[in-house]
Amino acid sequence: MSSKDLCLSILEKSNVPINSSEPWSLQVKNEKLWDRVASQHQLGLGEAYMDGWWECQDIDEMLTRLLTVDATSFLKPSIPLVASALKSKILNMQTKSKAAKNAKHHYNIGNDLYTRMLDSEMAYSCGYWQNAKTLDEAQIAKFDLICRKLKLEKGMTLLDIGSGWGGLLRHAVRNYGVIATGISPADQQIILAREKSAGLDINFVQMDYRDLTGRFDRIVSVGMMEHVGPKNFKEFFTKCDELLVDDGIMLHHLISSTVPQSNTDPFFNRYIFPGGVIPSPGQISNAAEGLFVLEDTHNFGLDYETTLLHWHKNINSKWDEIPQYDLRFRRMWNYYLLASAAGFKARHLHLNQYVFRKGGVLAPYLPVR
Repeated sequence: MSSKDLCLSILEKSNVPINSSEPWSLQVKNEKLWDRVASQHQLGLGEAYMDGWWECQDIDEMLTRLLTVDATSFLKPSIPLVASALKSKILNMQTKSKAAKNAKHHYNIGNDLYTRMLDSEMAYSCGYWQNAKTLDEAQIAKFDLICRKLKLEKGMTLLDIGSGWGGLLRHAVRNYGVIATGISPADQQIILAREKSAGLDINFVQMDYRDLTGRFDRIVSVGMMEHVGPKNFKEFFTKCDELLVDDGIMLHHLISSTVPQSNTDPFFNRYIFPGGVIPSPGQISNAAEGLFVLEDTHNFGLDYETTLLHWHKNINSKWDEIPQYDLRFRRMWNYYLLASAAGFKARHLHLNQYVFRKGGVLAPYLPVR
């Protein structure tokens, strides 16, 4: 079977038409597309879009349909993709040096881009849309949900591992009176976080979590575990055990996969989050075994689709304000946002919040929503 025939059969199974009027129809601009997808799978599809080889009015819906039938399962494994997967399985792709480089690859792209795409507090993670109408409201609701789950009280010490631009810590300090510390390996995040948090009792430090010392009443991470890597999960939780006081509470907010992962989508690995791996709930619970009691889990993954579509709308209304990002970058970025939204819409990806405490005689933990 030719590459084109194979791809067309997959599209037919997915109910994705070719060159037709439906918004999710694949509009083919270069017939070389079929060979590229057959040999490079997700990477080939994404790069072909970056190069203008195909168009689609509703990429989110088109990719959701492909994911629903597990389109890549019909494609033959390619040597480069297999080699990349084996490399991730064998090697630690998130050593200290690699982790810093990987983080800077994405989070140092440019604050000028992120300020235009995100909400006013620059929360770069899933909002909580239960009662929210706007992106700002959804992110504040997410901040407050986390604070309530952590049972924050005035004077407590709060550590945010991978604190981004500091929005959660600013909310916690202003509304709950905590003493906050935030760390990130990305220097441009730290610089802007300090600027936005001037006058507040927050200490932002550029560092790797493995170098942390001290003791904290509460620990949180938001969108951080995806960058830890499966070979480091146990070390991460062991470090958290060292840092959390005996009666403390810890919350991790992260994207979860449905099956254990050792590597990521090749397009995302090359262009978006090098070395990133989305863990399954089992990988998280296994790493925490013997150290922590899992008190609560909360899945609101469909809220991430909504969040991503807001980011997509925001940045596409403002590309003309940042002309230094060329057309190929813009197409890459749009594909990243819409492919991610499709992952959540198809329920291949989830957004989970895990609440942990140490063992021992403690009062019951009462979950909140």
